[in-house]
Amino acid sequence: MDKDLESIQEARRLLESASHAFKQFEEFTEDQVERVLAEISKAGIANAEPLARLAVEETGYGTVEHKTMKNLFCADDVYRAIRPMKTVGIVSEDKEKKVFEVASPIGVVAAIIPSTNPTSTTIYKALIALKGRNAIVFSPHPSAARCIIETSRLIADAAERAGAPKGVISCMQVPTLQGTEELMKHSLTALILATGGTGLVKAAYSAGKPAFGVGPGNVPSYIEKTADVPKAVRDILTGKCFDNGTLCSSEQAIICDAAVKDAVLDELRKQGAHVCSPAEKELLEKTIQTPRRTLNTQIVGKSAVRIAELAGFQVPAGTRALVAHADKVGPAYPISMEKLSPTLGFYVVNDWREGCAKSIEILKFGGLGHTLSLHTRDDEIVRQFGLHKPASRICVNTPAALGAVGYTTNLFPAMTLGCGAAGGNITSDNISPLHLINLKRVAYGVRDVAAPPKPVAAAPASSSPARVTIEKVVEQWLGARSAAPIAPPLASFKELDPTPPAPASPKAQAKQDKPVGFVCEDDVRAAVLANAKIVVGKKTIITPSARDLGDARDVFVLSD
Repeated sequence: MDKDLESIQEARRLLESASHAFKQFEEFTEDQVERVLAEISKAGIANAEPLARLAVEETGYGTVEHKTMKNLFCADDVYRAIRPMKTVGIVSEDKEKKVFEVASPIGVVAAIIPSTNPTSTTIYKALIALKGRNAIVFSPHPSAARCIIETSRLIADAAERAGAPKGVISCMQVPTLQGTEELMKHSLTALILATGGTGLVKAAYSAGKPAFGVGPGNVPSYIEKTADVPKAVRDILTGKCFDNGTLCSSEQAIICDAAVKDAVLDELRKQGAHVCSPAEKELLEKTIQTPRRTLNTQIVGKSAVRIAELAGFQVPAGTRALVAHADKVGPAYPISMEKLSPTLGFYVVNDWREGCAKSIEILKFGGLGHTLSLHTRDDEIVRQFGLHKPASRICVNTPAALGAVGYTTNLFPAMTLGCGAAGGNITSDNISPLHLINLKRVAYGVRDVAAPPKPVAAAPASSSPARVTIEKVVEQWLGARSAAPIAPPLASFKELDPTPPAPASPKAQAKQDKPVGFVCEDDVRAAVLANAKIVVGKKTIITPSARDLGDARDVFVLSD
C-alpha cells in the first residue's frame, strides 16, 4: 500500500511539473521545437545499442541486434518522417475559400510504455508528442522500468540541452497499477497514449480522457498459389523472427493454397523453421497457453530453441521458428492465438476465397482491425483483400511485422498502430504528431444571408388567386380535349324539384347560368350556409366529397 501511495503521489507531482513546462513549451516557435527534436534524435541514435542491451537484460525479450534496429528506426526514421510536418502556427491556408488552419497543442500526454518494445516506444512517443508542443509523462511497464527510465532520462536531458523547459519529458520511477491509473485520470492529463495489453488499453479508454490505444495483432499471412514461394517464406520468417516476434504486427499464422503447400513446407525447412510433429505440436500448445487459456509469458520474446526446450522437445541449434499444422481457430487451439514469439500456425486452403475466410476467422480471434499480410502476383486478389478484410494494414509481398510499422513500406513509421472501430480503437491510423494536435479553423464570411420574403395578405375567398389559377388551368386542360359529359345529380333536374325556386331576375339568371370550373367540399358548405346553388357544366371538375355533400343538400344546378 505504501508503494501504491508513493506511486500516486509521484504521478501527481510529475503532472504538475509537466503542466508548468507545457505552458512554456506551447509558446515555442517552429525552429525552437525542431532544435529540441533534433537533439532527442541524436541522443536516441547515439544510445541505440546500449539501450537495446539494457532492455534485453532486464526483460529477457528479443535480441540486442533487433532492438537496436528498432531504436534507430524511431530515433532516425520517425524523426525524418515528422520533420517536414507543420504543427506550429498557421499550418494551411485556402485563400480562395478564405479559410486557414492553426495548430494548437493538446497539453500533457500520459504515455504508457510496454515491456515488449520499451526503449524504442519511449523514443517514438517523445518525438511525436513534442513535435506538437506537448509535454509527456511516461508510465513504464514494471518489468521494463529500468530501461524505460534510462531512455526517458537520456532524451529529457537532450531536450533540455536544446532549450526545452525542465519537466517537458519525465518518467515515473515507482510504477504501479494505482499510480498509472492516477496518471491517466488526473485533471492535468489531456490525452492518453497507451500501448500494452488488452486490459491496459481498456483502462485507458475508461479513464474519461481522449485516448489512443491499440489492440492485439493476431496477424494472418496468406500465400496464394501465384506467389513467389521462396520470397514469401523468407518475408514471413523475417517478420516472425524479428526481435523474436515481440512486435504486435508480427505474423502469427501461415495460410497457403493447397497447390503450393508442399513447396511452402519445403521452403520453411530450408530457411530454418522446424515443422512440428503431432506430438510436438501437442507439447507446444500446452506451453503456449496457461490453464486459464491466456498466453504463457514465459515464451514471449524467447528464441525457437528455448521455447522447444520449455515444451519438452529438442530442435537443431539455430532453428528460427516453430511451425505447427492447424485446422481450427479459437481458445481451444492455442496455436491460433497471438503468441508474441517465433511460433506459427500452418493452415491449408483450396483457393483465395477460403484464404479470405480463414484470415477473417483468425483476425476475429484477437486481431480485428490490426494487420494482415498477403503474398501473391494477382493484383485483383490484392484488391479483394483490401475491399473486404477487417484489417487496417494489408501488407503485400513484404514482412507484416516490418511493413505495418512503415519500415519496409511507405506507411507512416510508428510503434503505435490503431485498429479502428473493429478493434475497439478511436483510429485505424499509424499514430503521428497530427493525432496529438488540435486544428483551429478561421473562416471569413463569403455569403450574405438572404432576406426572408415579405408576407402576402390573404385575398377574400370570393377572389382567391388559388381558385382563379385552378379554374384557368382546368379550363385550358379540358379545352384541349373532348371530355365525356359529367352526369349531374338527379336532384338538379327542375321537373323533379317539388318546390322550384322563384324566377330570378334576367341579370341574376344570366349570372347563375354561367357554370364554375371547379368545386370542392368547402364551396358546397359555403353554398349551403348561404342557401345558394352552384351552377355546374359539362367541364366542371367536382371533387368526390363535394359531389357527395352537394347531392345530399341539393346544391348543384346543371347549366344548359
